[in-house]
Amino acid sequence: MPTDDPTAHLDPLRRRIDELDEQLVALLNERAKVVVEIGRVKQDTDSPIYAPARERQVLDKIRSHNQGPLTDTCFEAIWRELMSGSFALERPLTVGYLGPQGSFSHLAAKLKFGSSVTYKNLEDIASVFSETLQGRTDLGLVPIENSAMGGIGETLDSFLNAQVHVFAEVLIQVHHNLLANCPIEQVKRVYSKPEVFSQCRKWVAQHMPHAERIHVASSSRAAEMAGKEPNAAAVGSTLAAEIYNLRTQAAKIEDNPNNITRFFVISPQQAKPSGDDKTAIMFTTAHKPGSLADVLDIFRDNGLNLTHIDKRPSQRVNWEYYFFADFLGHQSQPHVAKAIEAAREHCLQLTVLGSFPRAGEVLA
Repeated sequence: MPTDDPTAHLDPLRRRIDELDEQLVALLNERAKVVVEIGRVKQDTDSPIYAPARERQVLDKIRSHNQGPLTDTCFEAIWRELMSGSFALERPLTVGYLGPQGSFSHLAAKLKFGSSVTYKNLEDIASVFSETLQGRTDLGLVPIENSAMGGIGETLDSFLNAQVHVFAEVLIQVHHNLLANCPIEQVKRVYSKPEVFSQCRKWVAQHMPHAERIHVASSSRAAEMAGKEPNAAAVGSTLAAEIYNLRTQAAKIEDNPNNITRFFVISPQQAKPSGDDKTAIMFTTAHKPGSLADVLDIFRDNGLNLTHIDKRPSQRVNWEYYFFADFLGHQSQPHVAKAIEAAREHCLQLTVLGSFPRAGEVLA
């Protein structure tokens, strides 16, 4: 057994940690004073509190300064929370999301905007659009597609009727968890959304073959119900477990470990170029042979890489469709603007939904 007292070795190191913490607090508060001044300028010029291009610049610089041993991911998490506190100092920021509390939209919003903004949970995606358009929330966050399930129809349909802009995008790693206050073998009923059950089909069949599976409107509603019933469980997020006082009995039970959901941040305002952007458009083609191919050829000929394409019924005329596409580039760039105008010639309608910084990292 060693005879040295470890305290003799640890105390000097801990004192050094305390000294550095004191310096960090002082520096962060100095930074916060500058943030307050920035907030005054933004209010005088009616500039948006959240600027996604500036967010990209700040995070890129932080990563470039990092020489280790802490990882870039660690610094990104710290600075996202720091920026969240900065929003609150500049002006309280309200973000609307598809509720209830504990939903994956709620989780994505917190991962993106931190703990210091105000969140407003809304009953459906259409409400997120309308609250943002009418200024009752500063921003909205809506799911646009899932890597396992494809496009989110309700979000795509909402763009047909709401004049908001895509302001930013968020990628989150979706992890489903079995939440319950009893052991797995005692679970008689398990609640969740049908889509969530479909993404965890193998695990549930193997580990809970006799449990009754009950479909509900959201995974957060499932957690709320499971928290009130004996021998009940839910499949949902760890945030839902925290909110509804459940224990995570099994983590990451999804069949596809690379399940990612992409979200759009929507705003009444347009985002400025960041240098690494996407543009989202919505269009319906003219009624002539090859019109969709003509539009896609224009993007190809102008060197624009399409990263997403989807379609939805127009809801006005049978067998008429709206197409949704994302491509790399910002609408302010000459070659992008040229391509958009050329594409209009083959469309009955073409709307630019927004240009926004491309998400560089997956939040988890």
